[in-house]
Amino acid sequence: MTIPSSLAAQHVNAVFARIEIDEPARAAEATFARRPVHVLYGGAHLFKAEAPGKLGKLAASAMSTFGSNAVEFGRAVGAEGALADVVAERVRNKLASVPIDAMCIDFEDGYGPRPDAEEDADAVRAAEELATLGRAAHPVIGIRVKSLTPATRARSVRTLDIFITTLLERAAAVPRGFTVTLPKVSSPTEVLALTILLTMLEESLRISHGTLGIEIMIESPRALIDESGAIALPALVAAADGRAVAAHLGAYDLTAALGVTASEQRLDHPACDAARMIMQFALAETEVAIVDGATTLLPIGRHKAGASPLTETELADNTADVHGAWKLHAGNVRRALHAGIYEGWDLHPAQIPARLGALYTFFLGEREAMGKRLATFVERATKATRQGQVFDDAATGQGLVNFFLRGLSCGALDEADVVATGLTLPELRSRSFAAIVRARS
Repeated sequence: MTIPSSLAAQHVNAVFARIEIDEPARAAEATFARRPVHVLYGGAHLFKAEAPGKLGKLAASAMSTFGSNAVEFGRAVGAEGALADVVAERVRNKLASVPIDAMCIDFEDGYGPRPDAEEDADAVRAAEELATLGRAAHPVIGIRVKSLTPATRARSVRTLDIFITTLLERAAAVPRGFTVTLPKVSSPTEVLALTILLTMLEESLRISHGTLGIEIMIESPRALIDESGAIALPALVAAADGRAVAAHLGAYDLTAALGVTASEQRLDHPACDAARMIMQFALAETEVAIVDGATTLLPIGRHKAGASPLTETELADNTADVHGAWKLHAGNVRRALHAGIYEGWDLHPAQIPARLGALYTFFLGEREAMGKRLATFVERATKATRQGQVFDDAATGQGLVNFFLRGLSCGALDEADVVATGLTLPELRSRSFAAIVRARS
């Protein structure tokens, strides 16, 4: 078969040869865009155009099978009393409308090493399948290639080239929100190489510069702290030259690199907490989103239905298995939320109800109290400004604005929740407590 290609193989070494490792960082221009609350990963060999619809139905089926009792579902995701009913209803509504926010077609760990001919064919086929969905398709879908370290560099670039070239041959435009995720990043060189390669593809395929975004996997100690002891993340983002939209925590590769044994590798490991905070400090006040890692315990019952229906005991076992996995997953989501991280990975569609449940519980449980506090803060700050006084707790006011911005963005809160604070949607979308107060003064 003929493999489409826009990057001549002989150019690859030239790309890496022209990169200076200590090249001065170039500032990325930040533009605000709504981020999804999760990204669902799946192997490229499994991707088909109908996958988003089928996976969404599986997520809804998991909720209807194991989350039909709001009290039990609430117990799994941390919602109590009347809040459990509200959370369960909103989760069902979300799963019935737009169950999946984002997906990643994975040519790395979820795909594994395969013969070149097989990966070539899967790159062509997956791109053709994605092309049939059209630019406005939901969810947002991107790809993850293999790393640009020497061992997999050639294979990574070949897959990238084949996939993007095929996609643009079959589709009128790049799908909305399409990005390339780069794994196992250890230096700005690798990010800069991907940036140059994407620029070459854009020029060859005659698409606008910057159309192809980059998401960076933070999976090694050197992606956090460089050899000199400096925080590495700003240089990684700068090397993307404005293309970086997200940085992902790769919890299991990171903990393995630190010598953590398999029995202790988990998303709530202290090393992951440290990594989250380094990422938060390094990327604060930028438009690069931080994405939490995956919970590997999947909500799958131990008993499979066969020729005979499952017994009551087997059904109870399955419910316990799923609820236990949901509880762990929801706890990990809450941990990220407490750190100010609002997006994470899902590895199975049955994990989505737990993510949404934890997310909605986080916002709905506090919306009334936070709404009253925000209204009071705006009133006091406005009065102080009018009287020429200093309002010395603006940081808390901004935190309250952030709460409603995030809650509205993820679907946990709605316009009525914003109006109840006394703010208008345009005021909230200014994203600034200080701007709201100035306008009212």
